Amino acid sequence: MKIAFFEIQPWERERLEETFADQELVFFEQAFKKEDIERVSDCDVISVFIYSFIDKECLLRLPNLKLIATRSTGYNHIDTEAAEAGGVIVCNVPSYGDNTVAEHTFALILSLSRNVHRSHVRRLRNNFSIEGLKGFDLEGKTIGVVGTGKIGYHVIKIAKGFGMEVVAYDLFPKEEMAKEMEFKYVPLKELLGQSDIITLHVPYFKETHHLINTENIIDIKPGAILINTSRGELIDNDALLVGLDQKILAGCGLDVIEGEELIREEKELLYQGDMDVKKMEELIKDHILLGREEVVYTPHIAFYSKEALERILGTTIENIRCYTNGVCQNKVHLS
Repeated sequence: MKIAFFEIQPWERERLEETFADQELVFFEQAFKKEDIERVSDCDVISVFIYSFIDKECLLRLPNLKLIATRSTGYNHIDTEAAEAGGVIVCNVPSYGDNTVAEHTFALILSLSRNVHRSHVRRLRNNFSIEGLKGFDLEGKTIGVVGTGKIGYHVIKIAKGFGMEVVAYDLFPKEEMAKEMEFKYVPLKELLGQSDIITLHVPYFKETHHLINTENIIDIKPGAILINTSRGELIDNDALLVGLDQKILAGCGLDVIEGEELIREEKELLYQGDMDVKKMEELIKDHILLGREEVVYTPHIAFYSKEALERILGTTIENIRCYTNGVCQNKVHLS
């Protein structure tokens, strides 16, 4: 069996070579792209991360492919319908960084609430004035948690430790959890209107595309902070610009942003003479947003802790090993 791994770091390669010593392995540090197809056309298994996009065209050109093992919880970077139609199994890592992402969420919140990012920039300029750096306490503030899965649960636990009030929105409310953790579920519009801090913890699907948009951004409590550590496409960049320009939002903490893959590939894109106009527009919006003082941005690293990475690799190894043994683990099912 031949297995290809994309977006692989040296420490991961060492462990994979040891684990799958009896298999033929190929490794790529970069993300999977269509020009790599010829190099992996005979592979039975391909393992990717979130910056590797596998669409229907790619799948049609990979006749031997039987399994895609994504080293992530989300799988919107893979055309799962085309994979299923072609008999290709897609498996993911359902849980690896519940507390990790929740902790990063509060790193972003605290950076904004206590102006840590502004202080750091001033320090680099040898400016030690405290003017304009007055923050606010989290105790007594209301945090709106959109999505109460495993990560949302940890966010609520941490929020309670800060003495915050919690409201939540979820299509499938967990009333026992709400009773245990002493919070209440409310409709999304109500959550937006009463939360001092709003944080998103839902997966990205067609139904959650632009969950925060130019229509409901005006429902947000004036002066609120918006945090996104889930997927960039949950928030319309136009809505963020409206929210900041109209002072609806006091700040944003973004670990993800719509079009973030364009930022990573910007230099390469600029050399393409026929760059898509929509991509260019999205890239410009990203730069406008990331250049604003009220925005704290981290480059999709909420998951990026030593412990979480080890859990990701361990689960991926088990997913592939189970498949080679004729058993399917963590298979993605189309809803």
